[in-house]
Amino acid sequence: MRSVENLFVITGGPGSGKTTILRELEARGFHCVPEVARQIIQEQVRDGGTALPWSDRTLYTQFMLERSVKSYEERAQDSFPVFFDRGIPDTLGYARLISLGDDKYIRDACYQYRYASIVFLTPAWQEIYETDSERKQDFAEAIRTYNIIMQTYRDCGYEVIEIPKVDPKTRADFIVKHMKTILQQSARAGLGR
Repeated sequence: MRSVENLFVITGGPGSGKTTILRELEARGFHCVPEVARQIIQEQVRDGGTALPWSDRTLYTQFMLERSVKSYEERAQDSFPVFFDRGIPDTLGYARLISLGDDKYIRDACYQYRYASIVFLTPAWQEIYETDSERKQDFAEAIRTYNIIMQTYRDCGYEVIEIPKVDPKTRADFIVKHMKTILQQSARAGLGR
C-alpha cells in the first residue's frame, strides 16, 4: 500500500516532548490524534485490567496494535494534514523492546497502513524527562526506546527527521515547515489527495 502523505507521525522515546508539540500544533488548528498507549494504560488501571506494560505485555501489545489501526482507519480518508502521537510502527518497536516472539502480524500491519514517508522523531532529552503514573521507565530505558523506535521506522521504509531540542513553538514551526515541503512534493508527484 502506498503512503498517505497527509498523515504525519510524531514519535520518539518516552518523555521527549511529543505530546507538548502536538498540543502546540492543535492550538494552531491542526488535527491531532492522541497516543493510544496512554489511553490503554489509563483504561486498564481504571478497570483493573492486565493489558499493561508492567503486567500482560503481550495483551497490551495487541491492544496497542488494534487501537493504532483503528486510529489510522478513522483518519485515512482525510484530505488535510493529520498528526499522530505515535504510529503503528511504534507497536512493532515496543514488541522489539520487550522481545515479543511472534511479531509478524504487527509487521504486516506496518506495511499495510502507511503514513507520510517522512516521520518526525523527538530525541531523548534528559532535561525535560519526567516519569508519571503511566511512564515508569528510567532515562536509560527512554534512550533505548528512542533507538529502537528510530530503527523500526527506518526498517519499515520511512525517512526519519529528528526534531531539534528547542522550545515547543520552535519545534512545531520545524514540523510545519517540513510538512508543507512534503505536501508540495507529493502534490507535484501526483501522490497527494
